[in-house]
Amino acid sequence: MIVSLTISLFWWEELIMNPLISVAFIIVAIGLASIRPSVGIARQPEAEGKIQGLLLLTLTFMEALTIYRLVVALTLLFANPFI
Repeated sequence: MIVSLTISLFWWEELIMNPLISVAFIIVAIGLASIRPSVGIARQPEAEGKIQGLLLLTLTFMEALTIYRLVVALTLLFANPFI
């Protein structure tokens, strides 16, 4: 049980450390996060300004985290300070 748990944790670590896969996950999250506000705007058109403002703020933070994640992953990939 412990060996299989350790192997699965190492597999997950390799998946997270791959910069392309982690950025792909964030892109999917951004797509999913932009679906619900469009449904809210369709249901309540009078709240469009508030919903769009919150959506743009949320997407801005998600994009910033994506860029930071990519920079950290590429730094660890090419200039690994732990070696």
